[in-house]
Amino acid sequence: GRGEGRAPAPERVLFPPTFSVSEIKNKQRRHFMFLRWKQQQRKEKLALKKKRRKEREALGDKAPPKAVPKTIENQRVYDETTVDPNDEEVAFDEATDEFAPYFNRQTVPKILITTSDRPRGRTVRFCEQLATVIPNSHVYYRRGLALKRIIPQCIARDFTDLIVINEDRKIPNGLVLSHLPDGPTAHFRMSSVRLRKEIKRKGKEPTEHVPEVILNNFTTRLGHSIGRMFAALFPHDPQFIGRQVATFHNQRDYIFFRFHRYIFKSEKKVGIQELGPRFTLKLRSLQKGTFDSKFGEYEWIHKRREMDTSRRKFHL
Repeated sequence: GRGEGRAPAPERVLFPPTFSVSEIKNKQRRHFMFLRWKQQQRKEKLALKKKRRKEREALGDKAPPKAVPKTIENQRVYDETTVDPNDEEVAFDEATDEFAPYFNRQTVPKILITTSDRPRGRTVRFCEQLATVIPNSHVYYRRGLALKRIIPQCIARDFTDLIVINEDRKIPNGLVLSHLPDGPTAHFRMSSVRLRKEIKRKGKEPTEHVPEVILNNFTTRLGHSIGRMFAALFPHDPQFIGRQVATFHNQRDYIFFRFHRYIFKSEKKVGIQELGPRFTLKLRSLQKGTFDSKFGEYEWIHKRREMDTSRRKFHL
């Protein structure tokens, strides 16, 4: 008989050529049809992929090279300030900028990490963990003391950098990095903060070894300055025996920070284990001199309406 208990096979959805799913008035029906349409698209895409793969296999060595997918990064609008590593002007600037004493090994980094006024739990823990990443850093919790007054004290005590972690509703949301004694000062928006205990499969606590520092993708003049600022926080000679590495990776002007440890499984195989914390920074401004919110002279300010005219334009 007919009723063998099998559901009828779903027929393939065939819409008239000018039909749009958004014309369906019933919300559930519209959603259902949309999902079926998506499924169909996926099937067609997979079939096309299969067909192409078979064609490639048939052609063997004569197959055309695979097309490089378009990404926002490789479609980037050319930036006229992109630095050529052999540029003499850049070399001169770097030999005379505020970080030259550090790169010439005349100064040893000593960092003060402080917070906005009366920090709460999460910010406090974040500062403590940041201090285990950056060697020779000291955490000071601020109670009502203005930054203007902290800076002269830092300079008198040979601190080379000041990091201020700002928070909003108990969540760390900003980072100010000021190079002492003459600046510059960078203001970053901070997001996606993950403390150590919130990282899956994290390694044991970091050791006191000086980490290796990796700076990726800081290509423009502005990016170069920011990269030098980060580099100057860490002592020169990493202790490779500690196998620890701090990475600042710039992608589309977002700076992703990660702290890892290498695990050598054999002579050829190496794994990495994240130690934490991790966070993401977005540069808001770069100011000459030390922190001065009233009379500071700005080298660069991120003005979204004027600067972000194209999704493929990046500044770092």
